[in-house]
Formats: sequence, C-alpha cells, structure tokens
Amino acid sequence: MYRISDQQIDYILNDISARGVEMESLQQNLLDHICCVIENNLEENGDFENFYQKTVKTFYKDALWEIEEETLQLLTYKNYYTMKKIMIYSGTFSVFGFIAGSIFKMMHWPGASAILLLAMITISLVFLPLLFVLKSREVSTVKDKMMIAVGTIFGILFSLSSLFKIMHWPGANVMWFMALGLLLFVFIPLYFFSGIRNPDTKVNTIITTIILIAAGGMLFALTNVRSSSHVNRSKLKHYLQFEELVSHMKTMPRDTTKQHAELYRVSEGILSNCAKLKELVLKDEIGQASIPKDFEEKHILIQESHLGESFDAKGEGEKLLFSLKTQIDDYNKLASKHEMIYSIENIIDDADNLTLVKHSNYQLLNTLCQIQLFVLENERL
Repeated sequence: MYRISDQQIDYILNDISARGVEMESLQQNLLDHICCVIENNLEENGDFENFYQKTVKTFYKDALWEIEEETLQLLTYKNYYTMKKIMIYSGTFSVFGFIAGSIFKMMHWPGASAILLLAMITISLVFLPLLFVLKSREVSTVKDKMMIAVGTIFGILFSLSSLFKIMHWPGANVMWFMALGLLLFVFIPLYFFSGIRNPDTKVNTIITTIILIAAGGMLFALTNVRSSSHVNRSKLKHYLQFEELVSHMKTMPRDTTKQHAELYRVSEGILSNCAKLKELVLKDEIGQASIPKDFEEKHILIQESHLGESFDAKGEGEKLLFSLKTQIDDYNKLASKHEMIYSIENIIDDADNLTLVKHSNYQLLNTLCQIQLFVLENERL
C-alpha cells in the first residue's frame, strides 16, 4: 500500500488551489478523496505525479473548478428540486381550480368562490414567485432578469385584479390598470428591444410582440374606463327611485272591494315575499336589510354582482323565488276572473331552470320593485 508524504499532500493541495478551487472545505474534501484513491491504487514504488494527474482528471469534465461551481449552485439551491415540485404542484392545482371554480360558478353550486379564491391566490403568491426565482437563475444578464421580474409582477397583478373583480372587492380597477400599464409600456418594449438585436430571434420577436400588443389592446378594450363606483352609484339611485315609488304607492288608499278575498291574500303574499327577497339581497351586499338615507355620507355602495349565497341551490333566496313564482301564477289565475284586474307578466318564470339566479343583484331588485308596483297599481283600480 502506497503511503503519501506530507510534501505530496502539500503538492496536491496547492495544485487543487491552482486549478481554481477556492473553498477551503471543498479543497479538504477533494484532498481526502484523492489521497484515498492514490493510497489504495498506487503501487508502493509507483510514479506518484503521473498517477495523481490521471486521478485528478477523473474528478471533472473540463476543469476542476467546475466542482466548486456546482457545489455553490447546490448550496444556493439546496431546495431547488423541492421548489420546482412545489411550483409544478401549485400550477397544476391552480389550473384545475380555475376549471372547477368556473364550472361551479356557472352551475351556481356552493363553493365556487372558495375554489376560485384558492386557485388565484395560489397562482399569484406561490406559483409565479417560485417561477421567477427559478427562471431568474437561468439567465445572466440584468436585462433578462428585469424582463422576467416585470412579467412576474404583471402576472401577479393580473391574477389578483381578476380575483378582486370576481369577488367585487375594492381596488380591482387600480391593479387592472397597473397590470395593463406594465404589459404595454414596460414588458413589451423590454422584450422587443432585447430580442430584435439578435438575428436568430428577430422574426420570432416581431411576431410575438404583435401578438402581445394585440392581446393587451383587447384587454384594454374590455376595460371599463369609467369609474365603476360612479356607475354603481347611478344604479343604486335608480333602484332607490323605484323603492320610493313603491313606498309611496303603499301609502295610497287601496281599493280591495273589487277583489276576491283570495286574490287579496295572494297579493299580500307577493308583496311580502318581494320585500323579503330585497332584504336578502341587501344583507348579502351591505349587511343590512335596507339602504339608509345617508348612504352617500356613509359611503355605502352596492357593487353589481351575481346573487349571494342565499340564492345558491336550496338557499333561502331560491326557496322564496319559487314561492313567489307560484304566488304570481295563482294571482294570474284569479285575476283572469276579474275584468278590472290585469295579470302580472311572470318575470320569475325563469326560476324553474335557474337562469334568474344568474342575473345580477340590481336586476333582481328592480324586477321585484316592478312586481310590487304592478300589484299595487291593480289595487288602485
């Protein structure tokens, strides 16, 4: 068995350092490995230097310093594969969440909002940040890293603004415009000018830029530039005018002498159900059964949205809608027997196939006011 001298150990250590390995711990590890190989395989009177040169070449492909570079990369990314798996799993979950949440929302099944919320938060706060960390290490230039960073921020803002729009939370439009601004005025110029200078990517850069500008333009065309709060304030005032008219009609003398007692009972049920349905809608939106007169001073505003959880399958709102539909049918049958009583056009008919509950809160509120006005007007004849 060959025994390495102290001079030979110093020779190996100096050579390792000369080959570009600077980490002391890595130098010592390589020294131990190389000494073990030499002592176990070199004959007692063998040529140490020649054998060492052959041995050290087995530790690298082109240069010994590659080991240090790989070691640093592994130390820097000791959780690289874990991060990559989390990124893939979170992306997959988000995609399935978008699909499932969209189907649930379309079918008005319970849990749609929760699924979409989880999917969008996952892609915004888990998938995209991890994608940025991993992709930014694959490029070396500052320009490329900036482009990846801007693209990631755009993706996060776009996802969060979409979530805020779906959930009707404040701040959605601000994030939406910020996302579009980043796409059109930062990301696309960076991408275009970095790729146009390279002859190999010039054509692809031009084509991709055209597609990105077209997509950004279409997104901007779909954007409501007018303030959503201004639009919703106008809609709320329009509904309050309807409500004020209903209240005024209720205070007027009601002539029920021409009506059958059964017809009057049904009309009272219709008025009561309409009032309960309006209370449900308002409670879902503003947390109270009616809109206060000083709603503007209190900054109370109803965001136009789909009906709340009360109108999901087997919810209280859905039950009241079916009850109202039945009452209107009964009312019309009884009204047909009286010449001076006009039938109500049954605009709740669509409740049978659940298309009514897909309408917005403002649509239902205004519809209920119209039904009440029709009944009250009949009682004035």
